[in-house]
Amino acid sequence: MTFQALSDPSLQTDRRPRSGAFLATITAGLALLFLAWEAAGGDLPLAAWAGNTGGFALRDHWFMSGVMHQGARVVAWLLALGLCAAVWWPVGPLRRLTTVRRLQLAASVLLSVLGVSVLKSLNPAACPWDLPAFGGNAQMVSHWLWWVTPEGGRGRCFPAGHASAGFAFVGGYFVFRDSAPALARRWWLIALAAGLLLGLTQQWRGAHFMSHTLWSGGGCWGLAWALDGVFGRLAATRGARA
Repeated sequence: MTFQALSDPSLQTDRRPRSGAFLATITAGLALLFLAWEAAGGDLPLAAWAGNTGGFALRDHWFMSGVMHQGARVVAWLLALGLCAAVWWPVGPLRRLTTVRRLQLAASVLLSVLGVSVLKSLNPAACPWDLPAFGGNAQMVSHWLWWVTPEGGRGRCFPAGHASAGFAFVGGYFVFRDSAPALARRWWLIALAAGLLLGLTQQWRGAHFMSHTLWSGGGCWGLAWALDGVFGRLAATRGARA
């Protein structure tokens, strides 16, 4: 979707901001759904649709690996750099935001990607393609057992890093939700769809389980919400001084 389409005035119809209680309820509900998915053991059966003891057929497929993995990562970084530049040189709907809010959006994207990357580097959970069920030899360890050192494999597969390249942009919801609620929802839906698509790409290649993707999205959302509180107070302080 182009910036021009995103800035269409017809998209800004409902100007009712979402309350903190509403967001907290939705966030808690999603967390419970994620936990229910894990409790039901949904990861392995879903992964079995894409792989078996012989591995994952799409792991090195040119489209999945070259376009959806490598190519999408380049696009995500270009968009992130574009948002950083837009802090000072805004275009399209970003012009309606204050400098503080544009900085919030850029920071939300960069810190989300960085945060997921750091957590991933510290986690012992193995990728599906490293597990015996899919032709590997790594010990299967819950991603909640951060202190465990697994045998075989290298771990560092939770949460989903590639999916965060899409989910990281959910912060756009918060910067637009008061001035353009409809635009904020569309931005959120696009970021959500991008994150899920990139997450599913890696799942079908054997790099991640569904729970890795879900928690990556949840983490990006939580960080964006927290930053909204910080930058909201900063914006209020600057406004009071003006």
